[in-house]
Amino acid sequence: MLDPLLLRSFLSVARTGSFSGAARGLRLGQPAVSQHVRRLEQHLGRRLFVRDTHSVRLTADGEAMVAFAEGILGASDRAERYFAGAELRGRLRFGASEDFVFSRLPDVLRDFTRLHPLVDLELTVGLSGWLNGRLDEGEVDLVLAKRPDGDERGRLVWRDRLVWVGRPGTDIAPRQPVPLILYPSPSITRARVLRALEHAGQPWRLACTSGSLTGLRAAALAGLGVLALARGLIPQGLEELPAARLPALGEVEFVLRSAGRTLRSPARQLGDAVLAYGERLLPRSDPIG
Repeated sequence: MLDPLLLRSFLSVARTGSFSGAARGLRLGQPAVSQHVRRLEQHLGRRLFVRDTHSVRLTADGEAMVAFAEGILGASDRAERYFAGAELRGRLRFGASEDFVFSRLPDVLRDFTRLHPLVDLELTVGLSGWLNGRLDEGEVDLVLAKRPDGDERGRLVWRDRLVWVGRPGTDIAPRQPVPLILYPSPSITRARVLRALEHAGQPWRLACTSGSLTGLRAAALAGLGVLALARGLIPQGLEELPAARLPALGEVEFVLRSAGRTLRSPARQLGDAVLAYGERLLPRSDPIG
């Protein structure tokens, strides 16, 4: 028998990519998490992680163990809920920013719906500014989106740098208007880009507007212009551009916001799952069609 305590610590390290992050998520000390993983490796007779001073990576056996551990813990949790009569249920209206179209957010939602099949999950994808407005109007329960400048609300998921992005080989001609690929208003990124260019006294022209990240990516791949994205969320085929001819755009924060101070159980459970993933929500390395 595999101890569920050891499996939970192992999965938390695998998902967060660090022992310290796993310890925070599990509310345990880091030595305890390290001991749990070491005991599991000793029990299996296999190494599950490759550790160095900068990173923690799964071995091939570790990758296989993730699926086994998820299955074992999932079955255990379902059995406990069944016999306790505490199956999570209800309606959850969740809003996610367009920034996460190519991220691993679908993995989080798949795991959530598999674990809580009686929750009626409604997903809305849109611009961060629009989603924050819908949350304020009570039309969604939980939002994962950029935090507006000067707004302190929300639980921080991660912080990233906003950078200029284009297809490989893109060059910005000096003294020429910058061809911009932008989301429409209300867009937090759009407002930041226009404010930075105006402050720098740099002329610009609107080359393309699209309400979807897929549309922005297509326009950039076609060479229509440049756009701004969080560095960790750059889609396949595009790259960060040298900042020498373009103004710095600063940092952007991705947060979870809820409709009320007290979260209903489905929203709390999904929020905890998103926070547990943290930066592991960033895009996969496999090509995007």
